[in-house]
Formats: sequence, C-alpha cells, structure tokens
Amino acid sequence: MSLSGFTAPWWFLLLLAVAALAAAYVVVQRVLRRRTLRFANLPLLEKVAPKRQRWWRHVPVALLMVAFILLTVALAGPTAEQKVPRNRATVMLVVDVSLSMKATDVKPSRLEAAQTAAKSFAEGLTPGINLGLISFAGSATVLVAPTTDRGAVTQSIDGLKLAQSTATGDAIVAALASIDSFGKVVSGADGPPPARIVLMTDGKETVGTRKAFDAAEDAKKAGIPISTISFGTEDGVVEIEGRRQDVPVDDDSMREIAKLSGGEFFKAASAEELRRVYDTLGEQIGYEKKQADASKPWLVLGTLVAMVAIGGALLLGQRVP
Repeated sequence: MSLSGFTAPWWFLLLLAVAALAAAYVVVQRVLRRRTLRFANLPLLEKVAPKRQRWWRHVPVALLMVAFILLTVALAGPTAEQKVPRNRATVMLVVDVSLSMKATDVKPSRLEAAQTAAKSFAEGLTPGINLGLISFAGSATVLVAPTTDRGAVTQSIDGLKLAQSTATGDAIVAALASIDSFGKVVSGADGPPPARIVLMTDGKETVGTRKAFDAAEDAKKAGIPISTISFGTEDGVVEIEGRRQDVPVDDDSMREIAKLSGGEFFKAASAEELRRVYDTLGEQIGYEKKQADASKPWLVLGTLVAMVAIGGALLLGQRVP
C-alpha cells in the first residue's frame, strides 16, 4: 500500500508517538529490572518470583502497540478500488426484429431467445440507469424512451414483432436522437449523463437512409460507444414467402460498427452465450470502479486487538498495561 492510497496520510505521524511509547516501555522495564536486581535478595527472589512472569507478560503491551498501529492506518483514510452502482447513465437497447430473427438455429428461435435475454438484462440493471428500447427492421421505432421503469421496457420487449428488411444505420441514428433528447432534459451541472447503445442484430444491413458505418462514426463523435452483439450462427435458415433463405450472422459488420464507435463487439451463437453477454454488459454499464473508503476493516481489527490486549493485561496482571 502506497501513500497515494490514503486520503489523510499525515495521520501516520502518530506512528512516531507509538514508537516513542514502545521505546519508553522498554526503558522502564530495564530500569525496573536493574532496581530489582540491586535491592533484592537473589536466592530468595528466585524462590518466590512466579515463573510465569516471563516474556509473555509483555504480550498485552505488544498487542496494544499493534492496535495503535492499526487504528493509525484507519485514521489515515486507506482507500481501495471498489465496484459501485452508477447513479446516472443512459442506455438504449436496440433490437433487430427483421424476418431473419425467426430462424431456429438458436432455440426456440432467435427472437424468442433475444427477448428472454433482453428482459433479464433490463431487470438486472442497477436503479440509476435510464434504459430505452428501439426495435428495427425496415425502419427504426422508439418503443420506450429512456426511463428507470423496467416494467415498461420488459413489456415492450414481450411485444416485439417481426418485419421485413434491416435498417441498422437508421436504428443507430434513432438511438442517438433519443439519447440526445433525454440528455437535454436531465442535463445538470455535470452535463448529460454518460450514454451507451447496445445493438443486437443477426444480419447484414439491407435498407436505410443512413449507412450503419457512418452512423457509428456519428456515435463516436458524440462520445456514445456502441456495444454490438452478433446473434445467431452461420447455419440460420428461414422461409420467406415460401422460399427458403439462408440468414447467416454478419459478424464482420458488427465488429466494424463497434470499432468505429469506440465500443465492444460480442459474439453470441446460443441463448446461453447471449445471456452471458448481457450479464457482462450489465456489469460494465451498471457499475463503475471508484476509489472508496476502506478504513472500516482497519478500525474493526484495531479495536478488537485493543480489547484483547486490555483483557489479557487484566487476566495476567489485574491491571491495564
């Protein structure tokens, strides 16, 4: 532990006083021993002096010195990196509902697995996160504006319906607009809350007024990273208008969107993998690492050691050291 890990390191000056007390105790013990040897009848002293009055009679004092050291560390305000819930942030969950999402390469289907995992993600987010929901196929629809009402989000997730085409870029644009509007409403002295887009899709962009890569660059400029989830396998197949069509996932596009926006790419080829991805995102989004006070363990331990020292002194010598 370095001094940079303490909020009030000047309290360590008390260790000089602790060292002085320890030195004074040693000096007093030597003086008492010399006086005893000078005036005592040694043969008689050896017979009447209790043999237990040896090194361990100094244990209470040693423990008390240790307690003083521990309490001094507590006063110095030690800190440690701890995971704490975020008290403000905005997340837009963007879910692909194109027809390829009815593929059953992920059981029971891509959409149903996505709905289950997305609801778990929404319900597990910490209370300080404002969560919004967008669905997209040929166009993007803001189903829920950012809110702390998880019930509204999960209800809308249950109501997701499939449609034709995949307008990934328009979905990102809609998410950015929703975040911007919400940020203007809740912006305080510290500015709008930090934001992120979680984009889950399974296929290539097919339509849209704004290309996905260009929209990702817009997100980068706005300081809003996009966490992309490529969901499904290479073996996905759907039947559209009586025709069988292959619908493999498009990992490369999702990886590039994440890179351009400054976000992260995740691959999920099963419902279980998707759940784990959402769990990871929930940890990243819902919590942040901060230097927090870590003095309590030192204070508790110092107090306990002091109590043991005093109890031992009373037991051995019927007095406090």
